[in-house]
Amino acid sequence: MVPIVTFIGWHDCGKTTLASKVVTYLKESGYSVAVIKSTKETGIAFDTPGTDTHTHRQAGADAVLFVAPDQMVMLSDNSGESITSLAHRYFPYVDIVIGEGFKHARHVAKIEVFRNSDRLLRDQVNGVIAVASDKQVSGDYIFRLDEAAEIAAFIEKRFLQNSAKPTDRATLMINGERVVMKGFVQDALAGTIEGFINSLKLHGTDSETRTLDIRINLSKK
Repeated sequence: MVPIVTFIGWHDCGKTTLASKVVTYLKESGYSVAVIKSTKETGIAFDTPGTDTHTHRQAGADAVLFVAPDQMVMLSDNSGESITSLAHRYFPYVDIVIGEGFKHARHVAKIEVFRNSDRLLRDQVNGVIAVASDKQVSGDYIFRLDEAAEIAAFIEKRFLQNSAKPTDRATLMINGERVVMKGFVQDALAGTIEGFINSLKLHGTDSETRTLDIRINLSKK
């Protein structure tokens, strides 16, 4: 699975500014980066100067997925999928996905951007691995708001350095959550599906099949 790090914080704390600078540093270091942004606002104009999506694109992100309650930039309704599911479906090819928001996402690393508040989100949600703040905050990994380069280096060391591309033969997602499978289970699942696919006559497919994506809706049985 592609690593995911999401920036969280209270409204107007500077998440977009800091996250976009981190994206720039990661891009300059040679990594491919996608951004997934969550918001509570509706009826937003996308990818025009002054908008958050435009800020991320200008920062050099390879892709931006803006998730709002009523719509998504990728011309799809919001299906309520988790950031993990969205990253797996849309951005399996990038080195890392940077999120903005998604403070309640399970099993996702979070960096809290903290200012103008007396409440730290890290005391209310799980997965916070670092804090960026203009206030005095105690903890192991505390950064200033102007230390985007240091935060990018922290992310690189923790999630990207000395890590090869995912080598899992099969990945199983159930209701947006990844199911960890041992190697022999992956081989059995992949082998069964591969054998079935090879028995089909796939018209219009001239190139060698390297990856398969299957989505099963069990409610339609």
